[in-house]
Amino acid sequence: MRASRGTTTRTLKEAHANLSKQIDKPIGALLQDLKQRGMLEDTLVVFGGEFGRTPTVELNDKGQEKQGRDHNPYGFSMWLAGGGVKGGTVYGATDEFGFRATENIVHVHDLHATILHLLGFDHEKFTYRYAGRDFRLTDVYGRVVTEILA
Repeated sequence: MRASRGTTTRTLKEAHANLSKQIDKPIGALLQDLKQRGMLEDTLVVFGGEFGRTPTVELNDKGQEKQGRDHNPYGFSMWLAGGGVKGGTVYGATDEFGFRATENIVHVHDLHATILHLLGFDHEKFTYRYAGRDFRLTDVYGRVVTEILA
């Protein structure tokens, strides 16, 4: 499979490795800087993509590889640092293929509830009634994932 960026053409795997290298040092520097200045404990850093991606490449109508991977709502990785999060904690896992979350599944409403909690808000207090139904930022679900809290 080929992915193009400017005049350089490379495989999707090579492109991902290159992009990871480009972001790794700046993110590490940000975390190190926050820690050196004593700000990491009060600053919540949330890192994730726009959506989960399948661990496989997409195929075109002819069965040939094309650029990109499909959206994947069944497995999604993110990380949080500082701001009340227990450092070095890995919470959750996917199957051996990386397709579906299998352990300690965190729904997006749980993630939002946890982030709001770390920012000092009770997500359940954001409930309002409209058209005979309760609504809130975390819908009417969501639990704070206390297992990752410092």
